[in-house]
Amino acid sequence: MDVTLMVALVIALALVFDFTNGFHDTANAMATPIATGALKPKVAVALAAVLNLVGAFLSTEVAKTISGGLIREGEGGIQIGPELVFAGLIGAIVWNLITWLLGLPSSSSHALFGGLIGAAIVGVGFQAIDGGVLLSKIVIPAILAPVLAGFVAFLATKIAYAIVAKRARDGFKRGQIFTAGLVSLAHGTNDAQKTMGVITLALIAAGQQEVGSGPQLWVVIVCALAIALGTYSGGWRIIRTLGKGITEVEPAQGFAAEASTTATILASSHLGFALSTTQVASGGVIGVGIGRKGASVKWGTAGRIALGWLITIPAAGAVGAFMALVEKLGFWGIVADAAFALAAILAIFIYSRRESVDSRALDTVEPGDIVRPKRKKRKSKGGSGATA
Repeated sequence: MDVTLMVALVIALALVFDFTNGFHDTANAMATPIATGALKPKVAVALAAVLNLVGAFLSTEVAKTISGGLIREGEGGIQIGPELVFAGLIGAIVWNLITWLLGLPSSSSHALFGGLIGAAIVGVGFQAIDGGVLLSKIVIPAILAPVLAGFVAFLATKIAYAIVAKRARDGFKRGQIFTAGLVSLAHGTNDAQKTMGVITLALIAAGQQEVGSGPQLWVVIVCALAIALGTYSGGWRIIRTLGKGITEVEPAQGFAAEASTTATILASSHLGFALSTTQVASGGVIGVGIGRKGASVKWGTAGRIALGWLITIPAAGAVGAFMALVEKLGFWGIVADAAFALAAILAIFIYSRRESVDSRALDTVEPGDIVRPKRKKRKSKGGSGATA
């Protein structure tokens, strides 16, 4: 296949991934303010979309980690071609959509890394992966970041409940608007960068950009727009899980969770750590659940989320590896990959319509709750109403 056409396909698929990243991760910033009533659902996602857009322009360090770090550079430049980037993106998108369908706040970032790693190993070999970058900028932050965010959120919750009187705690709702906005801004500085890095990687691999260079301005702009549009579309399933499925969140807890999430993400973006904002946000929510006296954490839901964290990289990597294997058939292999991606996206979307979840669901039922139908009233023979 013509290399220019292949790069165009990669860019298109990367923007699809960026869109799924947006609606998959809206919950990171807006689940807690929606749960506490600080923001109306649709207002919350609109605010998140705007601030994600702005945040995407503030840093490119994470993009450079992907385009010039994770995949090794050889004498001829990046060791993988655009077709392997294409295979990796399919792995990331399919896993993102599966976890969205399940309402599971897994990591879009780790799905992307897993897909790329799986495709690179099948296409080139283990030597294509820079183990040092993988360990120092992806694996270690993945372990430490949610623990750190959870610990900070735990301490912040303890302090808030100790020094602020009960009658004054509703003031944290106003504070949540600010902190949730900061999480969205921080999310843009980290997650939008990953798609920028992938597109830059494809351009370098195709010889259309210099090795070691960062994302071009047009790449920054289109990636920022794609993640903002995805964020605005909602992602209500995961918002429901993160806002109500782990613990009941009060305004003071929401404020603490968002503040700890923001601090962790911004520090990591500055250092070029491509961490999972989903893991950080989930860690913060668990931390505030432990920190408030009388609160309870739904450890079953937390366990499902943790399991998702563990299997995301290998699961997305397996799909990316299979796609790379199919590509060994040549032109028709790439066509088959594209057909599989389209069929998977459509199938998951159609299946999701069996249980449609929108903003109204956030005010009603939590995941796993048993919905008991209301008993209807019927008229007695005497004409007066009686309960059946």
